[in-house]
Amino acid sequence: MATGKKEAAVSCVSCPAQYGACMNGSTSERIVLVTGASRGIGRAAAIALANDGAHVILVARTVGGLEEADDEIRKCGGSASLVPLDLTNFAGIDQLGATIFERWGRLDGLLANAGELGVLAPLAHLDPKVWQKSLDVNVTANWRLVRSLDPLLRRSEAARVLFVSSGAARNFRPYWGSYSVAKAALEALALTYAAECETTSICVNLFNPGPLRTRMRAKAMPGEDPLRLDPPEAVAPAIVHLLSPACTKHAELVSFRK
Repeated sequence: MATGKKEAAVSCVSCPAQYGACMNGSTSERIVLVTGASRGIGRAAAIALANDGAHVILVARTVGGLEEADDEIRKCGGSASLVPLDLTNFAGIDQLGATIFERWGRLDGLLANAGELGVLAPLAHLDPKVWQKSLDVNVTANWRLVRSLDPLLRRSEAARVLFVSSGAARNFRPYWGSYSVAKAALEALALTYAAECETTSICVNLFNPGPLRTRMRAKAMPGEDPLRLDPPEAVAPAIVHLLSPACTKHAELVSFRK
């Protein structure tokens, strides 16, 4: 049973080698949904989860990216269901919960990974549409996922929910306003949901992966040498552990480090 905390604890996970033992059946036969699963952290985590025995529900906008991830999962002998869905399609998120209930009757894990960087610009210069999309993808879509999937998570014996955050949620820099505000709001959303799950078997946490070799990072830091960064696969074992029944962390912000 999850135990709640009034304030988020901040912990770190180290080199993924320490999670080698957790990659042996820790998520076996579990149903886990991953958003932003067509590339980056979402894709790497989805493949690792499937390789660990979970059936993974892959959610992303691009059909081609989903199919490529599915191909990799099948090569490992895993299984996945593909859901092409733009997370700003809130009615589609509602339907997703109904579909999962009809097919499996429960959900054992949620990796809320999809994010929107938006445009790096002064707050006074931001286009309202850019601001709104950042909030829609980073915050509102995750609230809609909670709203749609909470009944399914409560039907699991040991549900695990992991929201992917960022250092931008707590490190405020010029021109990062829309992303920082959205990620800070996401952390408030996640920790509020964690408090509401105190007396259930659901454990809810936040994960800060740090800088990785992703498309979003390249967009934010175009002058940076990507080869100096770890690939998304570096954090996948830690995510598998955090979504496994063996992990009893709750209401924590977990930061990855080498």
